[in-house]
This record gives sequence, C-alpha cells and structure tokens, in this order.
Amino acid sequence: MSLWPIAELVPHAGDMVLLDEVLSCDSEAIEVRLRVRPDGLLNDSDGSLPAWTGIELMAQAIAAFVGIQAKRAGLPVELGFLLGTRKYTCNVERFPVASELHIHALCSLQDDNGMGVFECHLQGPGIQAEARLNVFRPPQPAVYLQEQQEQFHD
Repeated sequence: MSLWPIAELVPHAGDMVLLDEVLSCDSEAIEVRLRVRPDGLLNDSDGSLPAWTGIELMAQAIAAFVGIQAKRAGLPVELGFLLGTRKYTCNVERFPVASELHIHALCSLQDDNGMGVFECHLQGPGIQAEARLNVFRPPQPAVYLQEQQEQFHD
C-alpha cells in the first residue's frame, strides 16, 4: 500500500503524473514503481516509453521524496526544478508496455539553499538505468519565480 497518492506528492497533474506508487521512503531515500501504460503523453507509437523518459521518472521520484518530506513536516508540496545530470546510462532504448519499473533515489546532498543531488537507479525486466540528478528547490518558489520573471522582462 502506498504511503500517499503520487498526485498529492508531485507538482504535476493528469497524464504528467507518470509514477504509480511509493513503495518506501525514509529520510534519505525513496523507492517508487510504475507499470508502463500504452497511452501516456510520452509514449512512442508502439506504446513503449523511450529510454530518455527515465530521467523524468527519476525526477518524479525525487519530487515524491521531497513531497513526503514536506508532508511529514506539515508543509505544502512545492515546485522544484531538475537542473540536469552529467551522465544518464540505460541498457535499453525503450521501456516496453506493461513493464514494471522500480526507481530508487538516494539523496547524497541537500543544502539549506535548496540544492540537491540524488543517486538514481531504475530497474525493470532486463532494464538497468542510472543517473546522478541535480535538483533545485528554492525556499520560496513563488517569490523565486516572480523574481525570475521580472529579471527576464527587464
């Protein structure tokens, strides 16, 4: 049984919520799962998910981790940003329809300014992917976005 519905943990809505459930979560790591459905926004014509979506799946696992931490602290779930990864490796080109994928994300760095680094692993039947994702969650996301918008328009 999931700790919380994924849609309550990530700042996504509708078809952009790609994960199915949280399997476990503690103060350092999370494990989530999903079954590849053929009708998602990011699917190829054969229903599979292209391997590059592994980065988004990992990012959503991190978002769920941060969402759980916020809920446990009695805080709202807020927006965060995927800054990128230096290296994403995957041994397949796509994740086939009906594949059950498990994503594990371990927080290796999280500072008070909102920067974080997560070691991520995605596994499924014959599938192995990994990446180190750099993320940023500003302390006050609404203020940060407003400041960025003002700088862009100046």
